[in-house]
Amino acid sequence: MARAGVTAERLTRAAAELADEIGFENVTVSALARGFGVKDASLYSHIRNVRELRTRVAALALTELADQVADALAGRAGKDALVAFANAYRDYAKGHPGRYAATRYELDGESADPVAARRHAELTRALLRGYALSEPDQTDAVRLLHSTFHGYVSLERAGGFRHTSRGADVSWARALDALDAVLRNWPSARA
Repeated sequence: MARAGVTAERLTRAAAELADEIGFENVTVSALARGFGVKDASLYSHIRNVRELRTRVAALALTELADQVADALAGRAGKDALVAFANAYRDYAKGHPGRYAATRYELDGESADPVAARRHAELTRALLRGYALSEPDQTDAVRLLHSTFHGYVSLERAGGFRHTSRGADVSWARALDALDAVLRNWPSARA
């Protein structure tokens, strides 16, 4: 019998908060059940298994991140849009480390609605319209941006920039300047 007040949505939100506290990889049905003060078995009327729970957290995180990026992009183009997008991405990763890790969780077509993940690509492509890139260059630029943002955020979170006195924010701004220059001067396709 389902416990009153416990829903799949409440479990998902609680698991997302737990991910930010203890790390996404440590989110389990048992850990979540302890937080609700119930036995593991009582949660299985709302979720099938840990895979579904993590998939739900990933979808929630992707939606939150897309919403944050969309709000930041509104009314912007070119470098202004690039900086707004990048800063929203970085702020989300810093503010929600477990949820951000969940955005990297591999989603399959059977267990998750791909809409949230697709929104990220669409938002990035909207940003790139200000740089007049067409396919296949647009796909390459999407991959470059996401790789750069993810790499920077991951290194920063792991303490990778503490070895120098130059602030990570200064280097972040310079990296965005460099990305803007690359996007404005995208190389011609090789023959």
